[in-house]
Amino acid sequence: MSQKVNDDYPGKAPMSDKQLKDIATAQYVSKATESDTTTHKFPTEIVELPSKGLLYPAESSLSSGKLEMKYMTAKEEDILTTQSYIKQGVVLDKLFRSLIVGNGEGKPVNYNELLIGDKNAVMIAARVLGYGKEYTCKVTTPSGDQQDATIDLTSFDDKPLDESLYTKGMNNFEFLLPASQRKVTFKILNHKDNAAVDLELKSVKKIKDGYGSKELTTRLIHAITSLDGDDDRGKIRSFVKNELLAIDSRALRDNMRKMGPDVDLTVEIIDQETGEPFEITLPITANFFWPSV
Repeated sequence: MSQKVNDDYPGKAPMSDKQLKDIATAQYVSKATESDTTTHKFPTEIVELPSKGLLYPAESSLSSGKLEMKYMTAKEEDILTTQSYIKQGVVLDKLFRSLIVGNGEGKPVNYNELLIGDKNAVMIAARVLGYGKEYTCKVTTPSGDQQDATIDLTSFDDKPLDESLYTKGMNNFEFLLPASQRKVTFKILNHKDNAAVDLELKSVKKIKDGYGSKELTTRLIHAITSLDGDDDRGKIRSFVKNELLAIDSRALRDNMRKMGPDVDLTVEIIDQETGEPFEITLPITANFFWPSV
């Protein structure tokens, strides 16, 4: 993650309380001429977003392609241990909102606009700024055995982004479904969209209609913005639920993944038994944000 956070932040070794105090004093102590009412400031770091800000409208502060995040304090640890947040499934969003200071240019950020892939960069940065770059977890080898692995969280890079495929300020992409030859446009989901998907899935789960998970179709319904030039939401919903061919659905989802900026969370691990390398996706376990668990 060397391109996401400044080289100065504590990737190489944990920072002592004195080092944090020195940074805070050097960078943020109020000048004698400033008012006594100046709010307390904390050491911060600039996080570069995988999207580079390309998919946000010009008026959005996120179009800067950066976020400014502060180091985790005891206040944020209180958030992580708030049982009501954990039960509601909002604890990490509460944490990220608390850590995000602005867009790196002094402007506040609308958290609801944050693309899901950019949120992954925020997640990694939050963990590093809270508990350091080393993350120890259990991984499963190709033979099915489990072993301990220590992962350097600052080593992740963004997915390659072909900027020629994007129009700055536009989050809307055309795709021709290969089998049906229907033309759709779609957007990359942000936090607000994802919350709407989760709410709908919870409602469907309560109904228990016996048709299993609706996550795949629900996400497609929220991502598709038009069908053959028609943006009627009812028609889009009916098409996805009743007419979308599996081959078209898979091709569309593959294209969405291609166009969606994100962090490449692939990790190479050495099998302790064979000495051979193998790749996994970063496992997010309880001790990612709760290291004492």
